[in-house]
Amino acid sequence: MIDVNKISFLASETDVACEARAALIERYGDTPLEDAEVIVALGGDGFMLQTLHSTQHLDTPVYGMNCGTVGFMMNEYQEPNLRARLSEAVEEDVNPLRMKAIREDGTVHEALAINEVSLLRAGSQAAKLRIFVDGRERLEELVCDGALVSTPAGSTAYNYSAHGPILPIGSEVLALTAMSAFRPRRWRGALLPTAAKVRFDVLQPKKRPVMADADGRSAGNVVSVEITSEPNVIHRILFDPGHGLEERLIREQFA
Repeated sequence: MIDVNKISFLASETDVACEARAALIERYGDTPLEDAEVIVALGGDGFMLQTLHSTQHLDTPVYGMNCGTVGFMMNEYQEPNLRARLSEAVEEDVNPLRMKAIREDGTVHEALAINEVSLLRAGSQAAKLRIFVDGRERLEELVCDGALVSTPAGSTAYNYSAHGPILPIGSEVLALTAMSAFRPRRWRGALLPTAAKVRFDVLQPKKRPVMADADGRSAGNVVSVEITSEPNVIHRILFDPGHGLEERLIREQFA
């Protein structure tokens, strides 16, 4: 049971979010982050991702209130009755992806991604990628602007913009989606089990440079990127009843 009297308020740098934080602290007080039973994040989806990453070591649930634009991962902003909303909130647990990117110089960049790991062309020419799943070559050459692997939680973000499928929460499936695929022309991606290990090898990396990105943490000039699900990391997200990720993902498909 969450002690709703021990709330830590975090806000993005926007004026709206900072003003909301000041008003909420005046009304409910503010507990130091390390001692809080619940974290309230004020901003948009980008700030929510930032908060989840920066506080994952605390194992403290995060309740977002939208002070940004889309707010897919956020609850509606309301100042009154916050403690009652927190006590009734429903928790959804999300496992991130782990990205291991190897650069041309041999250095390794690792990062976690709640939404997706994406590879993007970093020059004027299309990227050429070779795709392996669980060590087996599945696509010899994909010519494209990029490709990504998305979790269900992130499937309505970049993945959906790239015409990838929306994945239900709890489906134990990842989406592998191409961006502006040139060859094969009709290849629209794949659905993979959560336990799958995906590897992209960059072909002609000097002529066709590629960058890799995990929820905004980027590595340039990569030659190989390995992506796996990380079951040992759990992000705890709180939603108002009837407005959790499962309902939002279903609703999005009928929008």
